[in-house]
Parts: sequence; C-alpha cells; structure tokens
Amino acid sequence: MNTHLGIDIGGSGIKGAPIDVLSGVLTTDRRRIPTPQPALVEPVSRTLREIVGSFPAVNGPVGCAFPGIVIADRIYSAANLDAGWIGVDAGARFSEACGRPVVMINDADAAGLAEARFGAAAGRSGVVLVLTLGTGIGSALLNDGRLVPNTELGHLELGGEVIEKRASNRARKTQGLSLDEWTERLNQYLAHLDRLLSPDLVVIGGGISKRFKKFGPRLRSRAEVVPAALRNNAGMVGAALWAAGSRIAQPTAEKRR
Repeated sequence: MNTHLGIDIGGSGIKGAPIDVLSGVLTTDRRRIPTPQPALVEPVSRTLREIVGSFPAVNGPVGCAFPGIVIADRIYSAANLDAGWIGVDAGARFSEACGRPVVMINDADAAGLAEARFGAAAGRSGVVLVLTLGTGIGSALLNDGRLVPNTELGHLELGGEVIEKRASNRARKTQGLSLDEWTERLNQYLAHLDRLLSPDLVVIGGGISKRFKKFGPRLRSRAEVVPAALRNNAGMVGAALWAAGSRIAQPTAEKRR
C-alpha cells in the first residue's frame, strides 16, 4: 500500500492528508482543524478522530507528528501544548480514539525525514540538519539519510538564554525585530550548531522559509544553507513515511556533497 494518512499536530492547527509515500505527494486536499484550546489530551484526540474520519478510503496505520519528544509513541515534552501530555502514551490514546493504529514521531523529525526523502536534502550524504523556525525551533538531525531522533536543538542555551526565545519566528515577531536583526541572531545560532555538529547541509524550514530569498544571502555558515522544499506539508509527509515503515522512511543517501 503506497498511500498513508499523515497528521501534523501544531499549536494552532491540526492538519492531515493522504500521502503517496513513494512520491511524497498529497493525493487529496488536506483537512485542517484549529487545535483545541487548551490543547488537552481528550479534545485533541477527538480532533484527530475527526480528521481520520475525513479520509475513510485510506487504510492502514496513521502517522502523527507531535511537537515534543516522542519515544516509543510516548510523549516526554510538550513545550507549545499542555503539560498534561507529558508521560502520555499518545499512540495508544490516538489508536483507541481513531479505531486504527496510530504511530507517533516528533514533528521536526517528521519534517526532516520528508526533506531527506523528497525535498531539499534528497540524496544528500553526510550530516544534514533541518531547522523548523516557527513558534519555537524544531530540529532534525540526519547522518547519511538516517535520523537521529528527538534532538530538540531549539532548546539549547546561547548566551544564557534558550535559543528559540531569541531566534524563532515568533521571537522575531513578538520582539519587533527587523529581518536584519533576526538574521544576525540566526547566524549566532548557526555558528553554535557548527561548533557542536559540523553539518554539511542546513535546511531552513517553517513559515519564515518563504522569505528565504530576503534573508538567506545574509546568512554566514560554513555549511551550505538552503530553504526547505516541502514547507507546510513536510510534517504530514514525514508522518506518513513513518507510518509506512523504516524501509521507506529512512532512505539510503547517495554519496554526494
């Protein structure tokens, strides 16, 4: 079966669509529902069930991208949702709510898998870092196409402050930063990540990636830095890949720098 349902849970919206996991293409229009506020376990579970019910023709496991640390389908952090998620076996709760298997993955990891398979990092070997710059900063780290899960590099501290509070897209907006001011903070972050990980390629995702042509030339990085290709669909595509299984989700990278 080549089509799996991928769902991406965000702080403001939950969206899902059937994905052809051999091409990364949505086979129908996505369904998006605002995230319940507060984003408690039961209301979110009901929303997930509604989205799954919108695509009755798509069978098999559902992949679900979640904004937090996910280990064996259990949630260990929820910075932009409700703290009541911590410790919850979300895979089991969602599977019960939806009446079918649901497998969980960190949302930035899902985006990273999608970009490595179909997007800006497709076929790239070496160390690839995907950063999603939005409400917070998500990260996905891949080595020769293999995912190192739950890196959460947006929670690193730089200058005594958590970096996503300085360099996320939300920080840019709420602090009234000009694009130049924000880009300089992003340069500091990239330099810090280079010292830690020495990536060969950095992919910039999140909503701000649409403006990459404006701030990209101002970035300073030893590694190549490129905009994400799949943008808002990356989380859904990566979640569907995860549901399809590791053979498809974790591609073997070509030896190309």
